[in-house]
Amino acid sequence: MKITKAYEMIKNKLDSWLEMAIAFMPNFLVAVILILIFFVVAKLLKSLVDKIEGQFKENHIVILLIGKMIFLVVMVVGIFAALSVLQLDKAVTSLLAGAGIIGLALGLAFQESAANFLAGLIIAFRKPVQIGDLIESNTHQGTIIELNLRAIWIQIPTGQIVIIPNKDILFKPIVNFTKTGYRRMDLKVGISYGENLQKVKDVTMQSLEKLEGRDPNKLIKFWFDGFGDSSIDFTVAVWTNRTGQLSYLDLRSDAVMAIKKAYDENDITIPFPIRTLDFGIKGGKQLDQVKFDSSYREGRNP
Repeated sequence: MKITKAYEMIKNKLDSWLEMAIAFMPNFLVAVILILIFFVVAKLLKSLVDKIEGQFKENHIVILLIGKMIFLVVMVVGIFAALSVLQLDKAVTSLLAGAGIIGLALGLAFQESAANFLAGLIIAFRKPVQIGDLIESNTHQGTIIELNLRAIWIQIPTGQIVIIPNKDILFKPIVNFTKTGYRRMDLKVGISYGENLQKVKDVTMQSLEKLEGRDPNKLIKFWFDGFGDSSIDFTVAVWTNRTGQLSYLDLRSDAVMAIKKAYDENDITIPFPIRTLDFGIKGGKQLDQVKFDSSYREGRNP
């Protein structure tokens, strides 16, 4: 009797579940169809956004983000609509509350990523840097080859790739060598103390007048810096429209060769390091002018 009664209870429960499943099936099918429809619509909208991305190359990062956000929003709406059809309103409320808690937890756990993401959006809109710019940031100098919502990729002159987080680009000092369209090359030189300084200045500036790559619209600048250990030092500055690092280095190399050639032709000396030994207490005496006590000459202590 107990076995028969248990069997009847299980059979009745299964029958009730089957009836509920059959009654629930139309709503389930409608919910599945809704999700499929929203998925197709989301994919179509994302494809449309991706197609126009090529027309906005300057803001392509933002356009791609918009496409992904549209896809995500449409799918979320589709899921909530399906849950409503399934009469799971309480589940929808629970999901929304859970999403808020999860969002808060993820925000705390990924503060660094969130900061880089927001910095990436600001960089995309304000455009302090763009692909192809030569920049220096966080002790690294290189050309930007990729911009995304997490980091900026630069290629340094030796060929390696350096990835700099967006927040470091936005909140720390950065030098953009490309933005203005011109650069100044400063070259430090030293000449002998025996040279005529006016002659040195004239010869130096004339040697750089026809330098290839120099901006003819900007004057060459020349400053004497001071008295070095073995030379009188000066700085000569030349402007160029070639902002690339290799072009800049080529200009510097050509300037060195032009100055050296001009100095050789005009007998101007670039001195080697010189050390002068002074044996006088008050200075100005050479070794053969100094008189020593006879006790030192004989090797005895005074």
